[in-house]
Amino acid sequence: MTVIVRDLRPEVRADAEGFSRVRRLAVPFMLSTPESVLHDLTHSHPEARFTQLVAEEDGEIIGTAQVSLAHDSSEPGQGNANIYVHPERTGRGAGTLLARTAEERLAALGVRKVYSWVPDEPAGRAFAERRGYRPSRSAYFLRLDLANGTVPPLQDPPPGVELRSGADFAGDPRPVFELDAEVASDEPGDVDTALTDYQAWLEATWRHPLLDLGLTTVAVADGRPAAFTLAYTDGAGRYGTAMTGTARAHRDRGLAKLAKTASLQRARAAGCTEAFTGNDTGNEPMIAVNKWLGYEVCATEVRHVRELG
Repeated sequence: MTVIVRDLRPEVRADAEGFSRVRRLAVPFMLSTPESVLHDLTHSHPEARFTQLVAEEDGEIIGTAQVSLAHDSSEPGQGNANIYVHPERTGRGAGTLLARTAEERLAALGVRKVYSWVPDEPAGRAFAERRGYRPSRSAYFLRLDLANGTVPPLQDPPPGVELRSGADFAGDPRPVFELDAEVASDEPGDVDTALTDYQAWLEATWRHPLLDLGLTTVAVADGRPAAFTLAYTDGAGRYGTAMTGTARAHRDRGLAKLAKTASLQRARAAGCTEAFTGNDTGNEPMIAVNKWLGYEVCATEVRHVRELG
């Protein structure tokens, strides 16, 4: 049977369903729904030139790729291509075709350096190395059993600090955006990030179909967001953390831990049965917070980079 690679068709529901199914099977630690797939495609920043590719065999989607420019980095000519193949459909050439197509698309846009997350396992590393990628940073996926595990009790906030939900900022989320922008700029990684476009953030992040404003939690100090955790839910009992962080002026006060504890407590009360998060392996403070909360490392990905040309 022949494997072909093509663009995802947003008007065809089966494409989004097939894309999401492969992502859940290949990376069960990341939340994905057909609605989130379509949202990512239609609401990403225009300058990212975001593309979703699918590998299809005999009418079945067996592989996916997310391809984009690192438009919010200060260094031009960088791009991303993340490839995932159905774990029971490997060895058919889908990954190779997806990677080749993604690299050709990025090269045509002037990209000279391509980054790709690869599972930290022999097959994934060997695939990347054969294509000329070299390993760079690594990141953990962590899981917390909300159904059978325990979440630490919520401590009282420090004086002058109160906990609010994301829904409290529904009328004016700009303060949350400003905090997210500060936190994102300090995230460890190969590519620096600068969130400057509020309207694009509203579309891509605040209006994301997985974002749960009721479980998203913000620690407010002196009337301004000081720490937060953005919570995703998929409607099937799974909770994920999209971002957690603290403003520089309020760090080392335990506010991120406080916000995340409150969010997890509410998530369990709402019927969520498992929680996922991810951390760069060099982000020791946040890893310590997550392990204190009861998360355990369940997988590792290694970011690889290839120079084109």
